[in-house]
Amino acid sequence: MKFFKVQSVENVLTIMEREIQPTTELEEVPLEAALHRVLGEDIVATEDVPSFTRSIVDGYAVFSKDTHGASETMPSFLQSVGEVKMGESIDKLLQRGEAMYVPTGGMLPDGSDAVVMIEDCEAMDEVVNVYRSVAKKENVISKGEDAKVGDLLIPKGKRLRPQELGALASLGNTTVQVKKQLTVGYLSSGDEIVPYDEKEIAPGIVRDVNGVTVPSLSKSWSYDVKTTAIAKDDFDDFYGKAKELFDRCDVLVISGGSSVGTRDYTIDVMEALGDNTPGILVHGVSVKPGKPTIFSMSSGKPILGLPGHPASAMIIYQLFGKKILSILQGETNVAVKNMTKAIVSQNIPSAPGRTDFIRVKLENDNGQYIATPVLGKSGLVKTLVDSDGLLEISEQKEGVNKGELVTVHLFS
Repeated sequence: MKFFKVQSVENVLTIMEREIQPTTELEEVPLEAALHRVLGEDIVATEDVPSFTRSIVDGYAVFSKDTHGASETMPSFLQSVGEVKMGESIDKLLQRGEAMYVPTGGMLPDGSDAVVMIEDCEAMDEVVNVYRSVAKKENVISKGEDAKVGDLLIPKGKRLRPQELGALASLGNTTVQVKKQLTVGYLSSGDEIVPYDEKEIAPGIVRDVNGVTVPSLSKSWSYDVKTTAIAKDDFDDFYGKAKELFDRCDVLVISGGSSVGTRDYTIDVMEALGDNTPGILVHGVSVKPGKPTIFSMSSGKPILGLPGHPASAMIIYQLFGKKILSILQGETNVAVKNMTKAIVSQNIPSAPGRTDFIRVKLENDNGQYIATPVLGKSGLVKTLVDSDGLLEISEQKEGVNKGELVTVHLFS
């Protein structure tokens, strides 16, 4: 397959979805260790949540009809019949014309169907003056309102956030089945690349920026990362380091090659790894920046070849690397995450037939994001530092106009 036989971004994403098979391996982890892991099983409610009807305010449990018409000038007068204590059940049946104090989270007594906030009441000996009417179920969470026994609470494939962990905790779960934690193998290549901690570098030599940004992105997405020393522009050295990572990891990412240079061994190395089935699927993408991108599958493992320019590599890894990992992890509903809408601050031209990703800075203007392009050459890392995300201009368009609503992919 020759370079410059490029494919659209949409085609590349379709190929990835078709070729990558989600992992079926699961592991059980303690609930407190499950943050950002991908759920491996449907979570079905084994009990009603909440397990009893409770108040969401401090106030008085009442029969709502007893308060109809109540106002500051014409309060309803109800008989005070005690209080509900936190953490205790109440077996008293509330009668019409009665009110019982209940704290936030306290159980409602049978016979009541609403709670009047304490600031709308005045307790006077055995009488409660109610200065505001309440509707049925006002200030109340009913038994099973969050979930009833048998309800699907969390579907598998969901990346677990604190709120999902809270839902699991509400059911008494102490452990959870999650998808196997993926390991990303990352390899920088090129004779001109040296480790980033080199203090003195000769002219023509550059520090390994991608060796920091790409693994850091992987870790920020909650994946494990393994790396090796930088590969030289020599097939045996390049292949040996790539194979070490390929054999130990679930995904291999290579940066620094993928051009048309005579000493670029990226394609040769990719084709020598595993069973090379189906092999190289993408070699060139109609996208700016990041045209020299490669995607291959071998022995069921994805291999992604990134451009060498740090800015291009980071953008392509954000676009395609995260997609690869999410599919392989079995994560659902990924497309809508880390995206927002914004109003573009100025006209931005674009060449049709190519998807452009423009670095932008976002500012909040009365609840609406304004996207301002961060100008600079594509290889400059500082433009990424100054950016909040990537404004996408589809291949069908010749640019976007000032004031147009656009899609912005947020940086992780």
